[in-house]
Amino acid sequence: MPVYMVDRDLPGVTMDALAGAQKAAIETAEAHRQQGKDVRYIRSMFVPSESHCMCLFEASDAQAVIDVNEEAQIPYTRVTEALDLTP
Repeated sequence: MPVYMVDRDLPGVTMDALAGAQKAAIETAEAHRQQGKDVRYIRSMFVPSESHCMCLFEASDAQAVIDVNEEAQIPYTRVTEALDLTP
């Protein structure tokens, strides 16, 4: 299944707000999976010096990832297909 990267610019985000957004992404993706949609949260990386966050999702298509992020009300700048090169 393809992997999608969600880019987020989060100026001024606190660590508590970031943790809350991650929790919302995980829980919303799981709710979508339970509804039979092919989407799974993988992980997030945050670059504090740039207030930039990248989240990886596995999904059947980009729209499934967009739907999760919209429902979870987490801001994003783009969703793009990516290659997860984790060994």
